[in-house]
Amino acid sequence: MKNAIISGAIIGVLSGLWIFIMHWSGVTTGPQHDLKPIEYTSGLIPLLGLFFGVRNYRENYLGGEMSFFEGLIESFKILLAGGVIAVTAAILYINYVNAGTLADFSGQMFGALLLGLLFSLGVSLLLMNKNKAI
Repeated sequence: MKNAIISGAIIGVLSGLWIFIMHWSGVTTGPQHDLKPIEYTSGLIPLLGLFFGVRNYRENYLGGEMSFFEGLIESFKILLAGGVIAVTAAILYINYVNAGTLADFSGQMFGALLLGLLFSLGVSLLLMNKNKAI
């Protein structure tokens, strides 16, 4: 669990910082604005965080052998920890910086959830090296 909390905290803090950096650089987000190409790079934060977090879990906690489901469960733990921090940062941003509503960002939060689930599947498939009969 320690690995999931550390990796998730890194993802959450970097994602939270990304929200504020985008605002300070003048890129506006929300339902009335189209996504700009620079906003797509925010997907690299959870992808790289998941990859390195699950790889660290496989190498240091499982002795180098990991099944798909072990990787998937660790990915979900990492995303849960990171999601709590990132959503907290988004709520702070909405309440104190942008003065919007949570409904304004609900589509982006759902997209981030879907992206995280897809990344979890991909990272688990990529890093598994132990076959397990289902």
